[in-house]
Amino acid sequence: MKIGVPIEIKNNENRVGMTPSGVFELTKRNHTVYVQKNAGFNSGFLDEDYVGAGATIVDSIEAVYDAAEMIVKVKEPIEPEYKLIKPNQVVFTYFHFASSEVLTNAMIDSKAICIAYETVEDKDGALPLLIPMSEVAGRMSVQQGAKYLEKPIKGRGILLGGIPGVPPAHVMVLGGGVVGIQAAKMAAGLGANVTIMDINMKQLRYIADIMPANVNTEFSSEYNIRRHLPKTDLIIGGVLIKGAKAPKLITKDMLKDMRPGTVIVDVAVDQGGCFETTKPTTHEEPTYIIDDVVHYSVANMPGAVPYTSTVGLTNVTLPYVIKLANDGWEKACDNNASLAKGLNIVKGKIVYKEIAEAFDMQMA
Repeated sequence: MKIGVPIEIKNNENRVGMTPSGVFELTKRNHTVYVQKNAGFNSGFLDEDYVGAGATIVDSIEAVYDAAEMIVKVKEPIEPEYKLIKPNQVVFTYFHFASSEVLTNAMIDSKAICIAYETVEDKDGALPLLIPMSEVAGRMSVQQGAKYLEKPIKGRGILLGGIPGVPPAHVMVLGGGVVGIQAAKMAAGLGANVTIMDINMKQLRYIADIMPANVNTEFSSEYNIRRHLPKTDLIIGGVLIKGAKAPKLITKDMLKDMRPGTVIVDVAVDQGGCFETTKPTTHEEPTYIIDDVVHYSVANMPGAVPYTSTVGLTNVTLPYVIKLANDGWEKACDNNASLAKGLNIVKGKIVYKEIAEAFDMQMA
């Protein structure tokens, strides 16, 4: 199969869809891989690294899309890429369709086969292609939150872990999945007092068993969330509903209950965000302020640490890329139930229920 790896053109997206190691695994199986010139540069991979792994370097994004039967990338295509995608071309990437009707309609019109990393699902319900980026984003959410709590950036001016004689910050984490666990782990490690909320009691029991003493678990409800707001310094939103829009757990009216300079970090922004006041931001302008509350909602947080993120992503996507390349998308999805759940839009038809429901569209 002919596989294309383009440069990511979303604002400040420094990751790349495949490492040279991944390219090598494909070319040794007699597949052809076209990598756009300098596609891996910001992730620390040079063109000569890709050439050494057997790739063909091409000069333009147009050339990559034109040559490839399958595109492997990181983020959803954006408007300049829509016209480059061909009928029957496989596009394997993070799509997060439920957050964008424009993207959904563009991919329907393209007649391509859209396989979304974030809905590939194991037998146990885990999302193997989302996990490493959720791990990165969960850890980064605390790193960024701690920074934006600083006074020069309009935060409360509080050190997350405090010092002897001065109490640490209070952190509330919404969602006890991969993002939430990683965020709680980081915040606890820095010495903060952490409360992690979820509606799954089995998960809360697991979290309570593995976390240190400065992490408390609590059942997630509007009442309990509101009760914590006046004393919380940093709120991390990490709630995920597979393939669907995130629920709005923090509403605009709740901002008045927070102290000026409170920071809220919405890791669920790709799925529409779990705060009502969330709007996607970029690494260039990552924050905005509403009612004296600092909002951080960068839609591609792991793009700020592209080496770690690219290697972590290729580690989990490569086995599926190899299946698709070896067998073609139809046979690969027939033979692999996990991969089949990644099918979102196929030749102009929505085949994933949550996307159709998000926009009141028909399924195939």
